[in-house]
Amino acid sequence: MLRELIVKDFGWKLLALALAVAIWLTVKGFSSDSGNQTDERTFPGLPAQIVSGTTDVRTFRINPSVVQVTVKGRPEIIKALTEREIRILVDVTAADPTRNFRQRVDVSAPTRITIVKVEPSEVEVIVPPRPAATVPHPKP
Repeated sequence: MLRELIVKDFGWKLLALALAVAIWLTVKGFSSDSGNQTDERTFPGLPAQIVSGTTDVRTFRINPSVVQVTVKGRPEIIKALTEREIRILVDVTAADPTRNFRQRVDVSAPTRITIVKVEPSEVEVIVPPRPAATVPHPKP
């Protein structure tokens, strides 16, 4: 009885086993860590740039003015990455012009680089006071 169970449709069973092994090897090859190694790298003290409307002539300040960015990617790409390729922006175009506020830090990096962490993720935007309007004095 057991022999009949094994021998019956043996060719089909062998084909199914071969296909299962082929599928398993294919999936294992795609998910293996050897081809998907990543490295992390931290860039401390990257300066943040302020983006403001073109009509706004005031000089905004941010505190802190530098951030730390941690990125990850393939080892050869991370090794060749420079600080200049990472852009840190603070958008103040929709700012309330009357008071200081906090704003999110936007970070962009080249393709195939993943941003892991940004510290701090927000900065304080310091709005300078408006210059006092000069009123002409009447001549005596």
